[in-house]
Amino acid sequence: MAPDPTQAELLVDAQARLGEGPLWCPVEQALYWTDIQSSILSRWCAADGAVRVWPMPERLGSFAFCEEPGRLLLALASGVALFDLERGALLTPIVPVEPENPTTRLNDGRCDPQGRFVVGTYNQTPDEAPIGHFYRITSTDGALHVERLPLPKIGVANSLAFSPDGTRMYFTDSPTRQIWCVDYHADGRLGAPRPFVQLGAHEGFPDGATVDAEGGLWSAHWRGHCVVRYDADGRETDRLALPASQITCPVFGGAGMDELFVTSARAGVTAEELRGEPAAGGVFRLRPGQRGVAPHRFRG
Repeated sequence: MAPDPTQAELLVDAQARLGEGPLWCPVEQALYWTDIQSSILSRWCAADGAVRVWPMPERLGSFAFCEEPGRLLLALASGVALFDLERGALLTPIVPVEPENPTTRLNDGRCDPQGRFVVGTYNQTPDEAPIGHFYRITSTDGALHVERLPLPKIGVANSLAFSPDGTRMYFTDSPTRQIWCVDYHADGRLGAPRPFVQLGAHEGFPDGATVDAEGGLWSAHWRGHCVVRYDADGRETDRLALPASQITCPVFGGAGMDELFVTSARAGVTAEELRGEPAAGGVFRLRPGQRGVAPHRFRG
């Protein structure tokens, strides 16, 4: 019997404490991701399967490729900065984001089609109360600028993704189990947020997300052992099981943009649970029969 292409393959046994934010680089044919709690950035190359690791000066919540090759925009715990991959060093000082909230750090983020980076915060207190915000990062003459977006306060920002035509943005405050969408305009204006999907109590929590070329939203379900696809109307169309409970974020990649890479987390998994999910913290690969779109790059 031929193997099921939707079955998850353990691509990298990363054993990440909190693997997150995967991005596919079509130019390098390589997958990048972060282990937030370990303050490292990793890259897997499709050509030879080699993995390279860069230590970060702080926990790295998310990042974006820049238009200039070899550079990244980093969303570090305390703020944003530009990073040179070859030198393995920051190119700019860290620009603080939300310094008035000492318990928050930057978390999930994605570039919009105009090359601006949208990122949200995570409240690290036990109650994860909604005291943080979403921000948009731009660059002018080499300087990074931070703009707070007119969206509801959040506790754990996740699910940031843009529709293929760039006219819709998705986001969530994970503890609420509710994914929202909002009309997104090229000039930066946002419409009123409206509910998109509500997860049930048994389905886990919405974490990172990505979109496919047809406009479907693929959502990682933290503590749900799966990635779920919703069409543009919020109807579930696909549900792919994974051999780990703490699924964090999917992204499309591969030579044909038809492979789905998924990160996961090991921190917080009990010793008993690990016996049943030894690949927790790994990076998985599936072939779900859909194609993705290349990531937008940060313009500066």
